Amino acid sequence: MKQNEFPPGWDEERVQSVIDSYENQTDDEAVAEDETTSQNEFSALIEAFIELGPAVCEWILEALVDSQ
Repeated sequence: MKQNEFPPGWDEERVQSVIDSYENQTDDEAVAEDETTSQNEFSALIEAFIELGPAVCEWILEALVDSQ
């Protein structure tokens, strides 16, 4: 993915905000989000090893940008 290339409506500040939110999320908040997500037909939960997290996120963002 090219530097500073984001899906429509996203910018570096919004991406950092999402990262900060997940990094500061408590275990209880994470469980509640997982439970809510599993009941939503328009979302998916993707499980990956922690070490692969950044690569998975980059791959997803790249796929979103390419699909636009």
